[in-house]
Amino acid sequence: MFVDPLWNSTRARELATQRRPGALIRLGREHRAWTLAVLGGRIGCSPATVSRLERSARIVDLALVHRAALEVGVPRHILVASLAPPSSEAPTATKVTASPRDAEEDPMRRRTLLTATAAAGPVALLTGLDDALANTPAPVGTGPLDTRLSSARTLYDKGRHSQLLAALPALIADGHNAAASRQALDQARLSSVYSLASAVLIKLGAYDRARLTADRARTWAEASGSPLATAAAARELAIVLRHQDRHAEAQRLMTSATAAVEATGLRTEAAAAAYAQMLCTLAYTAARGGQRADALAMTEEARRSARRLPATAPAGRLFPISPAAVDLYAVGVHWALGDAGAALDAGKNLRADQFPTAERKARMGTDMARAWWAWNRPEQTARALLGAYRASPGEVRDRPAIRNIVDELTERHPRTTGVRELHTAVTRA
Repeated sequence: MFVDPLWNSTRARELATQRRPGALIRLGREHRAWTLAVLGGRIGCSPATVSRLERSARIVDLALVHRAALEVGVPRHILVASLAPPSSEAPTATKVTASPRDAEEDPMRRRTLLTATAAAGPVALLTGLDDALANTPAPVGTGPLDTRLSSARTLYDKGRHSQLLAALPALIADGHNAAASRQALDQARLSSVYSLASAVLIKLGAYDRARLTADRARTWAEASGSPLATAAAARELAIVLRHQDRHAEAQRLMTSATAAVEATGLRTEAAAAAYAQMLCTLAYTAARGGQRADALAMTEEARRSARRLPATAPAGRLFPISPAAVDLYAVGVHWALGDAGAALDAGKNLRADQFPTAERKARMGTDMARAWWAWNRPEQTARALLGAYRASPGEVRDRPAIRNIVDELTERHPRTTGVRELHTAVTRA
C-alpha cells in the first residue's frame, strides 16, 4: 500500500512522538493545499472547529480526530502513535511540594500509600488509574500479558472491582510496551485492556474516565484490524455515550458496529456470540433512547442469533453471551421502555445457575430488582438485591444506581422484610 513520503518525514515523526494529532492533521491538510473550510466541508464541521482541532493539545472528540486524520491521509500507525499517552521515565523518587523536608517520596512510603489506597475501596483506587492514564507507567513485566488479562477479566466476573482497579495500571503499562511492536495481536490485547477498564469504570459511574478508556480501546482496536476487538471497544463507548444521555450517538455507533460484525460472515462461534451480544446492546440502547419498535425487534433478532450458541458461554470468551443472557437483556429492555410487567415476565424463568459468573448472577438480581422496584414491590426488590449481593457484593455496593435503590428502600420501607438485612450488608462492606 502506497504511503505518501510526507508521513516518513522528520516533521511527521516528530509530531507523532510529541503526541500532537491536531498538528498532524494540519500538516496533511496543508500538504493537500486545502483550506480550513475545505476540510470542514469534507468532515461535516465548521472551519473554526477544524482550526480548534488542529491547535488543541487536548483531544475532546476522538471520532472527529479520526475522521479528519483519515481525510487528510494520516496513516493509521502514525495516528495511533500520536494518540498514545506519554510513557513515563525510569522509576525515580516522586517529588512533592508539601514541605521542603518531604521533597522526595521514597519507594517504601509509596508502597505503603498504595496499600492504604487499596484498602480504601474502588473510588480511592481511581487516583492510581488516573495517573496511569495521564502518564503511562514503566513496564512491570510480571508475567505473560494474556495470562494477566485473563486474571483481570476473572476479577471483573467476580465483581472484585477494587482488585481489578489495582491491577489495571500495570496492565496498561505492559500493554503499551507490547503494542510498541506494531503487531496486530499486541495492539488488540491493549485494546482489550482499555475495554476492560471502561467496563469497570462504567460500573462505578465514572463515565468521563470510561469515555477516555473506551476511546483508547477503539483507537487500538482499529489499529489492530481485529473485528472482535473493534466491536468490543465500540460497545463500551456506546454504553458510555448512553450514560451521558447521548442516546442518538450511541445508537448510531452500535448500529454501525453491529453491521460490521455481521459483515464478517459470522463463520465462527466467537463471531456469532459477538453478533448476538452487539444486538443485545443495540436493543437496550434503542430502548433507553425511546425507540420501542427498534428495541423489541433487535431483542428478537438477538434471541434468534443466540440459538446456535451453547447454553453456557465458554470461559474467557470476549462476548460471553448465551440464550439465557439474551433473556436477561430482554428484562432490561422492557424496564427501559417503562414496562415493568413485561420485564418481570421476561425474567420469570431465569435462574442464577444459568449464568457462569458471579457478575452475571448478580446482574440477574439487580435487573429483576429494578423491575420489581418500578412495579412498586419493595419486598421482592429487597429479596432480589439480597440475592445479587450474595452472588457478588460489588454489583450492589459499587454501582451508584443500585445503591440508590437500596437507599430509597431503607428510607421508605425500613420495616419490609429483607430491607434492614440488605442495608446492613451494603453499608458494612
